[in-house]
Amino acid sequence: MAEPPHILHVHGSFSLGGKEARAVRLMNIWGDRARHSIMSADPAAMSARDAIDPAMDVRYPAGPSFAGKPGLARYREIRAFLKGFDLVLTYNWGAMDAVMAHRLGGGAAYGLPPLIHHEDGFNADEAERLKTKRNLFRRVALQRAHGLVVPSVRLESIARQVWRQPAEKLHLIRNGIDVARYGEPPAPEAIPGLVRTPGKLLVGTLAGLRAVKNIPRLVRAVAANKDRLQLVVVGEGPERGAIMAEAAAQGLDDIHMAGFLDRPWRFVGLFDIFALSSDSEQFPISLVEAMAAGLPVASMDVGDVAHMVAPENRAFVMRNEQGLAQALGQLADDADLRARLGVANRARAARDFAEETMVNAYASLYGEALASPMILR
Repeated sequence: MAEPPHILHVHGSFSLGGKEARAVRLMNIWGDRARHSIMSADPAAMSARDAIDPAMDVRYPAGPSFAGKPGLARYREIRAFLKGFDLVLTYNWGAMDAVMAHRLGGGAAYGLPPLIHHEDGFNADEAERLKTKRNLFRRVALQRAHGLVVPSVRLESIARQVWRQPAEKLHLIRNGIDVARYGEPPAPEAIPGLVRTPGKLLVGTLAGLRAVKNIPRLVRAVAANKDRLQLVVVGEGPERGAIMAEAAAQGLDDIHMAGFLDRPWRFVGLFDIFALSSDSEQFPISLVEAMAAGLPVASMDVGDVAHMVAPENRAFVMRNEQGLAQALGQLADDADLRARLGVANRARAARDFAEETMVNAYASLYGEALASPMILR
């Protein structure tokens, strides 16, 4: 190519969560080897742009709406917009209209750029059960996609069995982070306003405050051990009020709601225990970050969590709220156990979830789609 490839990213929302953090990290690593344009079906949800390196060539073009009722006129408008790019990357259900527009336009065989779709998990409306109409829509829309990327074994199984994606199109790429960075001592003042309650351990979680993350469940689990544990919630979102109301109802008066904080390697190591209370996850980056920081984990048994933590930690991956409370209590009682699990989790993260492995896998896949395998290396 005469100039760096122009990549379009289409998100349902571009608030900073797991998939957005990964996309931004890849952009920042690749630097001037690519140009990027970002579209959000929810134009108000664009906070992840603040994490992009200001030196990057990133644009936020005016374009068609990627939200609304399916319709041929909308799809024609989207299809015309897609033609201005070298590669289209779509993320989760909220970007599926772009995938369908690409499919109805004939895909790359009819002059459209190659499209790679990424599925990272489900919102609350599909946490318990996938929607039949959405499954059928995905099957049709993905037929002309160059590839489908998933981060978890569970999602890989869904893609094969439910969405009927052929093996040659499906790519399992596990999320990775700079593990070494999390081994550095955390900054003592990295969580603004945090006042530790004397005699208590810190239980921390990182999450967008959405219903699917079910932080009220974690509030209750910590409240069952509130003589020993203090809860810190890092993240922002619409469920903040519901979390605070639950904390008040449970008498958890030392909860600290930190809001959104960037550069998690600065503060994750301040926690004594990491907890995950979601109704649905696939391959949570926050869990890998906690493991890299050498933390023991208490979690609900969702997505690939039980297979992500070190084998020694699997006994603390629970199926219900009572089990989560018991896991937190057991970890609070045993400093040696916490230390052993933390060491094992860090070793697991270093072995299996290295950022370099993830970056190389994406560079290979995107480079192949661009017919220039080394362009992002």
